[in-house]
Amino acid sequence: MKLVGKYIDKRHGSGYVTLRPEDDEDIWHLYNLIQQDDLVKAPAVRRVQNVSATGSTESHRVKLNLKVQVSKVEYSSSGGAQSSSSDQTNQGSTSTQNIQSSAALHISGKVVSENQYVRLGAFHTLDIEINRDIRIEKAEGWDSVALSRVQESCVPGRGAEVGAVVCGEGSAAFCLLSQHLTLVTHRISTSIPRKASASGTSQYEKAMSKFYSMVYDAFLRHIPFGNPSLRAIVFASPGWVKDSVYTWMTNEASRRGDKILARSLREKTVKVHVSSPHVHSLVEVLKSPEIVARLKETKFAREGIVLDKFFKMLASDEMRAWYGPDHVCLAADRGAIGTLLISDELFRSSDPKTRRKFVSLVEGVQRKGGEVVIFSSMHESGQQLNQLTGIAAILTFPLDVEVVEAEEREAAEEAEKNKQEGSEVKVG
Repeated sequence: MKLVGKYIDKRHGSGYVTLRPEDDEDIWHLYNLIQQDDLVKAPAVRRVQNVSATGSTESHRVKLNLKVQVSKVEYSSSGGAQSSSSDQTNQGSTSTQNIQSSAALHISGKVVSENQYVRLGAFHTLDIEINRDIRIEKAEGWDSVALSRVQESCVPGRGAEVGAVVCGEGSAAFCLLSQHLTLVTHRISTSIPRKASASGTSQYEKAMSKFYSMVYDAFLRHIPFGNPSLRAIVFASPGWVKDSVYTWMTNEASRRGDKILARSLREKTVKVHVSSPHVHSLVEVLKSPEIVARLKETKFAREGIVLDKFFKMLASDEMRAWYGPDHVCLAADRGAIGTLLISDELFRSSDPKTRRKFVSLVEGVQRKGGEVVIFSSMHESGQQLNQLTGIAAILTFPLDVEVVEAEEREAAEEAEKNKQEGSEVKVG
């Protein structure tokens, strides 16, 4: 997603964001951003009829920008509109070029800006397209969850789960792989002399040392190795270069005292043999057993692992596994939540009060140092969580639901009693 324009009032959260979707994943982000009553401006095609002096009519299509107040948002991963309460996994291209969209987003509402072709109050449905700007104004202001989604969708590589360096003697390509995107962030190409003689060997070693240094510096700039979402770092080459690059980088990280890089290389690195030192060899990388095993744990099943942990906790220690909006909020009030599991479907509620409630819950858990995992309802794990009310929590210490509810009732009765006593004092 490209951020075209943005103005947000820091005090009230009012303002607008103009975005340009570039692939199917961006369409999904927009679906999660746009709420009922928001103001959305986007390109549209409208059929216009003209009546001549003789009474004959002719129609033609006019391209224009329309601004509507949203009444309904429909999303489909295969071109057919679906209800906003129904979600399916969308499949996008893994290339940054020639991406063909299979996702569709339809936004319906009343036209709120004056236009010579469309009267105010007329209903229109905007069909959101790839590489077409869309401006969003929030009716209730931009909250932290919406802003974090904008930030996540607009920063290249922010959602990447695999960083790859495909290299050969004197060449290297740095790539970031996410669910729908393979982004080539940087390329290196330098001449390496042959080892034809003793002097040639010396020149070769100097050239390779310079090459390793260039790879190291480029890696620091273009691979977000410290990002928790990056679960695998791949070094791929046809021969021994991948091993030499990895060894040189680990030694250099130790020499410079870069503990974060050294730990990331030690814990996340996978070395893969490929047939050529070019980006298209990433196809081989993704098919390698090492990467398949690593991706199974990170890309497709990260949410599933957290959900599985919750179910195991529910079976072994149910006082540390709570679910349901009311119970989870009670646990949050007591600062007991270690991990909050919440479905993105809850943030699409048409009731602003409901959305604000869950946004406040997320912010409160994060302020107290808890982890928040927002599940995508496109994944099986998200659908399972939705069946479990869409929200659950793993607590850091056990709490008895019945005891907590009794405490809440006593507190409510005490507050009511104090209120009545205060009213009697005023009357007296």
